[in-house]
Amino acid sequence: MINKQNNSTIAIDAMGGDVGLGVTIPAAVNIAREYPRLKIILVGDKPSIEEKLQDYPDNICQRMNIQHTTQVVGMDEKPAIALRGKKDSSMRVAINKVKLQEADACVSAGNTGALMATARFVLKTLPGIDRPAICSAIPTQTGHTHMLDLGANVELSAGHLLEFAVMGSVLTNAIDGINNPSIGLLNIGQEEMKGNEQVQQAAGLISSSTLNYYGFIEGDDIYKGVVDVVVADGFVGNISLKTSEGVAKMIIYYIKQEFNRNWLTRLAGLIAMPVLKAFKSKIDPRIYNGASLLGLRGIVVKSHGGADVFSFTNAIRVAILEVENNVPERISKVLQDSLVEQSAHIA
Repeated sequence: MINKQNNSTIAIDAMGGDVGLGVTIPAAVNIAREYPRLKIILVGDKPSIEEKLQDYPDNICQRMNIQHTTQVVGMDEKPAIALRGKKDSSMRVAINKVKLQEADACVSAGNTGALMATARFVLKTLPGIDRPAICSAIPTQTGHTHMLDLGANVELSAGHLLEFAVMGSVLTNAIDGINNPSIGLLNIGQEEMKGNEQVQQAAGLISSSTLNYYGFIEGDDIYKGVVDVVVADGFVGNISLKTSEGVAKMIIYYIKQEFNRNWLTRLAGLIAMPVLKAFKSKIDPRIYNGASLLGLRGIVVKSHGGADVFSFTNAIRVAILEVENNVPERISKVLQDSLVEQSAHIA
């Protein structure tokens, strides 16, 4: 549970995402109402932000500190161009707020590649971490699991997968309060002989560490909730995530289509509405919006680019929760205490 009296500071990339201010400003207002002591820095074009804030009460707007910027990173912009040529972008300045300790966390719905590249350049990685990873909660039959990497790193070594296992374990312990979370390594089968060399080597490293290694899991095991943390490279992880989101949308589409076929099916739909709403709430990706960029010397949360106000509000909550639980500090401590020496040998 998040402390409603939280007095931390969150920097929001107000211009990021497919919609930008139309989503980020209402979401920031929602969070300000929910957490009366939370401080919010809205980073972006000041005149545009001020115009949007005119729709809200003065007592809420007075708690919003606006940091004016002159540039915006496009959703299809190459990370290298954003990093070198957009130093006054809302994304870059929001991340800088974390580096300067003027904010405890940054939240952005902007370009994923640019966000990761900029965050890594500005904040740097924690000692013992070579590659940051994108991690998010995913719904399962037993609640949810945390999965990483979801697209930040395509080509990885076995040692990188070990780093991801450490980071996912620490995040799950901090956020969900699970002691010694179980770790599953995503593979094409559960048998020990299956998988490529990278996965085979990673299995040996994780199993010989102090982590609670469950073993290999297959794609359908993710949603059974057999493990607390699912580890994969960014290529496999991102495809798994996008596939699951697509399946969820397809199921909802066909259910709506069938209930709208005629007046009898519409009546059946009205009767089943409470069940349908409960079902949708369990698989709705918006509830789980807010992916953590783990392994950095600061907290950065990535919202889905197409997030609506409800989704983006949830992403801000993820950032608040990570601040309260000191996630980067916990990851650093675990590495220093038990795995940094092993990580050095398998780099």
